[in-house]
Formats: sequence, C-alpha cells, structure tokens
Amino acid sequence: MQLKQQKGKLLLRTTLAEIIEEQRLQNSLALLPIELSAIYALGQLPAHHADPFDRLIIAQARWHYFTVVTNDRAYSHYDVGLLW
Repeated sequence: MQLKQQKGKLLLRTTLAEIIEEQRLQNSLALLPIELSAIYALGQLPAHHADPFDRLIIAQARWHYFTVVTNDRAYSHYDVGLLW
C-alpha cells in the first residue's frame, strides 16, 4: 500500500500507519514478520508471478495455511487459499 501510494496509484484517507492500527484494533489483526521459512520457500515457487512482494505473500500464506485476500488472478496458479 505504501508503494502504491508513493506512485500515486492509491489515495488514502489518512496515513497508512493510522489505517493499519485502526484495522488491527477493529479486526483483531495480527501482523507477522517476514520469516526465514517463507524466504527459503521462494525457491520452491513456480514463476507464475513476477512481483517479489506478492511471491513472499504467497510463500508465507502457504507456510501458515492462510487465505489470501486478493483479486490478482496470478495467485490462482499457486496452492494457496484465495478470497475475492
């Protein structure tokens, strides 16, 4: 979100920090660190998606059996739960 905002592709109503904190509190979100297991798992992912940040999200989601909320169709090529 921060990168999209900096490129002018995302207009936020307030700061990203405020939005994240608000959502964290309202929805009981847990923020996870980037884990070494996810970094190592990147080497096992097929190259269906070129964006390194998205690939990291996919690797971490697979490791934790998380569902990813996205409308990016490239995610459907991976063994990860999707919502949207």
